[in-house]
Amino acid sequence: MSTREFHDLGQSLWLDNITRDLLKTGELRRYIEEWSISGLTSNPTIFDHAIRNSKSYDDAIEAGISQGATGERLFFDLALDDLVKAAELLRPIHERTSGVDGWVSLEVSPLIAHDTKATIAEAKRLYEHAQCSNLLIKIPGTKEGLPAIEESIFAGVPINVTLLFSAEQYAAAADAFMRGIERRIDAGLRADVASVASIFVSRWDVAVADKVPPALRNKLGIAVAKDVYEVYLKLLSSPRWMRAYNAGARPQRLLWASTGTKDPSAPDVLYIGALAAPFTVNTVPEATLKAIADHGAVRTPLHHDSGDNRKLLAQFAQEGIDTSALATRLQEDGARSFTESWNDLIGVIASKSTAFQQGSRRHGS
Repeated sequence: MSTREFHDLGQSLWLDNITRDLLKTGELRRYIEEWSISGLTSNPTIFDHAIRNSKSYDDAIEAGISQGATGERLFFDLALDDLVKAAELLRPIHERTSGVDGWVSLEVSPLIAHDTKATIAEAKRLYEHAQCSNLLIKIPGTKEGLPAIEESIFAGVPINVTLLFSAEQYAAAADAFMRGIERRIDAGLRADVASVASIFVSRWDVAVADKVPPALRNKLGIAVAKDVYEVYLKLLSSPRWMRAYNAGARPQRLLWASTGTKDPSAPDVLYIGALAAPFTVNTVPEATLKAIADHGAVRTPLHHDSGDNRKLLAQFAQEGIDTSALATRLQEDGARSFTESWNDLIGVIASKSTAFQQGSRRHGS
């Protein structure tokens, strides 16, 4: 089984999807038991599609509005119901790996992405409300998100830092994580608060598809990911991080996100084999997972020798691609996209709620 190769290498495959149907049909359980899935991520777009395209949430929406739940509160009730059930399926992995693996993720509202204080408060509230030990709260690694990440880690909330695109953005997020851990150590608190840092890969190639020659197409995402990986390895072995490990901290793992191939002319497992590396996570869409199970394979595992990779990145610079500026734009575009999906999602829930309320009035009072 191809998926097992990644597990044996030391890389975790997480599913980048959650629907109530995946839980009800037993498909998620099968992915865990047969295809080595050991975690799960979600975002506003995923839940928008799940609730919009399924009637499986209708009874829960109707029950929620009968109890006075609306809007964001109703959404988080629906989302946590799914994620807590998924977390239960993953709990044996979580326990077997002493909390390294077996996580699910829930994102704070993207409407507060630029409000540090609100993000901190919401991260704490969601984590405490869920009462789920293997739940990561997703906070974007934006300028406003970085202090929220530090404060949340200091408060003991496990964090998935999302919307990272470059080595510079990753390093800033890793520093925020470490500041939170170091403050816990100084305060005499347990230092083993879990975190992953999510690097978005395929959106790089979409952004430059019509700006580079054919020989460079679908190569920038992997090149940037390799650049991040080199920084990751240096940080993991730095004296600062080792001092924290000595005090009981656990390393923040690197997670490859947005690894579904967007170009139909490119291999459907393009970002999978190329980014295989121990002590990393690859969170994959369902279609990509099925492709891995069918014909995915580990190429040469990633390594820290980046001479050839630097030459490749220099070629993109020669074509006029400013990766630093593009990383900033991709992060801003990603935050905007999640906000749009969030508004669509809340709109879908509101529309269904209105329909149920009108139906109740017609058939009831």
